Amino acid sequence: MPSILAILATGFEEIEALTPIDLLRRAGVEVVTAALGDGIHVTGRSGVTLHADTTLAALGEREFDCVFLPGGPGVTHLRADPRVRALVLRQHAAARWLAAICAAPTVLHDAGLLTGRRYTAHFSVAAELPAILSTERTVADGRLLTGRGAGTSLEFALLLVTSLVSPEKSREIAASIAA
Repeated sequence: MPSILAILATGFEEIEALTPIDLLRRAGVEVVTAALGDGIHVTGRSGVTLHADTTLAALGEREFDCVFLPGGPGVTHLRADPRVRALVLRQHAAARWLAAICAAPTVLHDAGLLTGRRYTAHFSVAAELPAILSTERTVADGRLLTGRGAGTSLEFALLLVTSLVSPEKSREIAASIAA
């Protein structure tokens, strides 16, 4: 099964982080949550505090099949951290998966990884992303997966399962959580 690193910075958007983490774990994927800061407790934009599996610093040079960046106000911390930039550049150079939702595609833009690519993101960062596909809810472009925002979290999570595991597993999970 694939391995995924979800980086959580203070102010992350809870639904954008938890929905993909939950569905990926249901699919049997190893999801490691890493706090960007020094401690393993990270508080999201709505005041929900998560107990991350580890910190980004403690991971060292460990490689993952996919690096996942949730959005929300915490993206400012992701953008400001040179370790995150180095990590996404290594991930891209190794032709491994990158996933970002809401404002998080700006991290990839800052690293020069969106040029010539198809992607979506939240309207709040559209001015920074000249090629944004603003009407698309989710976009897959090779090993780059993007989602528009909190309202697309479920679709984005299922896209990750489809891409990283299989379309069959994605359909199975979608059916299991249907109302």
